Amino acid sequence: MHIIIDGYNLIRQSEQLRRAERLTLEEGRQALLRLLIPYRERKGHRLTVVFDGWEGGSAHEERDRAGGIDILYSRRGEKADDVIKRLAERSSYELVVVTSDRDIGNFVERCGGTVVASPTFAAIVAGNHGPSPAFTPESGRDGRDEEPEAGRRGTKKKGPARKNSRREREYLKRLVKL
Repeated sequence: MHIIIDGYNLIRQSEQLRRAERLTLEEGRQALLRLLIPYRERKGHRLTVVFDGWEGGSAHEERDRAGGIDILYSRRGEKADDVIKRLAERSSYELVVVTSDRDIGNFVERCGGTVVASPTFAAIVAGNHGPSPAFTPESGRDGRDEEPEAGRRGTKKKGPARKNSRREREYLKRLVKL
């Protein structure tokens, strides 16, 4: 599985990383890498982190590697969004993009990839997986069977359960692999 991460987007969606970024941009980037390196070692996924270099960066796209993680800085005049889209277009196997940017998300989904919101991925990396996938805020259910109150007949419907859409099933399948 190849995970492409919108670096500054993830930093700004995580309170812990945001605090580090307030010191300097470099400290924010280093804090992100310190968080990702143990995750990569534990899971073995291919990770690529993309940062913006379009305002004051080099005239050429710069590449670096730290702890087995590929780091890309977009060239001056090009946003990280464009680099992520280009990588998503070229990807030949399971692709997951971590971003909260809708434009990137829509593009990646059209290319057949999966998008995971930055706060969700930050929680996964930190080891805090949050509610079970069966949880839906609208229903207030947590995926467990409910028992009827004493003295009342059960009103639970019988028959086949509602099946998630193919898109939801694919998303959950990839999310579990993270």
